[in-house]
Amino acid sequence: MNRILLRILFVLLVATVCYSLQPFAVPALPVALLGAIAAALVLWTEHRLRSLPLRRLLGAVAGALLGLVAAALSAFVLHSALADAPTSSALQIFVLLLFAYLGLLVGASKGELLNPAALAHLFTGEKPQEAAACILDTSVIIDGRIADVVGTGFLTGPLIVPEFVLHELQSVADSTDASRRQRGRRGLDILQQMQSIPGLDLQITSDDFPTIREVDLKLLELARKWNAHIVTNDFNLNKLAQLQHVRVLNVNDLANALRPVFLPGEKMQIHILKEGKEYDQGVGYLDDGTMVVVDHARRAIGRSVEITVTSVLQTASGKMIFGRCDDPASRNEAGRNDAGRAEAQLTH
Repeated sequence: MNRILLRILFVLLVATVCYSLQPFAVPALPVALLGAIAAALVLWTEHRLRSLPLRRLLGAVAGALLGLVAAALSAFVLHSALADAPTSSALQIFVLLLFAYLGLLVGASKGELLNPAALAHLFTGEKPQEAAACILDTSVIIDGRIADVVGTGFLTGPLIVPEFVLHELQSVADSTDASRRQRGRRGLDILQQMQSIPGLDLQITSDDFPTIREVDLKLLELARKWNAHIVTNDFNLNKLAQLQHVRVLNVNDLANALRPVFLPGEKMQIHILKEGKEYDQGVGYLDDGTMVVVDHARRAIGRSVEITVTSVLQTASGKMIFGRCDDPASRNEAGRNDAGRAEAQLTH
């Protein structure tokens, strides 16, 4: 509220000064109106600049300064080459505005590429190794495992969260469905947790593509624009990015790659939780959720037994391990059951 009052006072002050001084010999009321319009334009520019990321703002300032230098050199050439003073002055003003405008726009568009840390290497002669930026999508933020991954330091590049992803998170958090609302709030909590990680470069970007409605397509366009990677666990986005040659870092693929490797013939302890689909099978799970199907383990439900791995099956949804139970009691029970069934068949 105080900021709004200050802005109103600023517009009134500029209008009053113009009304009192009447610059350019313009009548009081028209010049006061022009002063108020100029003040409103200044406030609008201030609002736009305040929403810009720091790198983009620095890029705009650097581009404008370079544009002014180029305009000064061009103006010197025009002043020496043209004898007609009015023509020379008009061209100099035009070149000044043109170069300043182009420098401002180009500098702002390339400002995200600025890396202040790289300036230190100008004097050491060492070429810095820059890590590619990673753009986070909505699903990987809600999933939450990305916070643990970046906390370990495996992702060293800047992490980018587009504003349109934040808007999608907010809409999920405001959903009338309790489950969706909880997932959205979890995603916002994960972002707050990541912001508190020391040394993590988490950036919010306002880059958007108004002509594109789908969030996934916006992510692909942003990744191409910044030459960045997309971090996700969305299967469809992963496939779409591969078709468009955009690199994707899939958290599910990382989790599958970090699961322990078991080879046929190895022994392991597994807790049998339930009965399997086939006869006399038991099913257990590793700590990472990998399903283990064990033959001759139906009688061991509720107990931990030692098994021998017989095969490992890798599927699109994960990994499955097959084994046989080495527990003597379960195997003897299974053998007696098999013998009983064989004797019953002979009897019939």
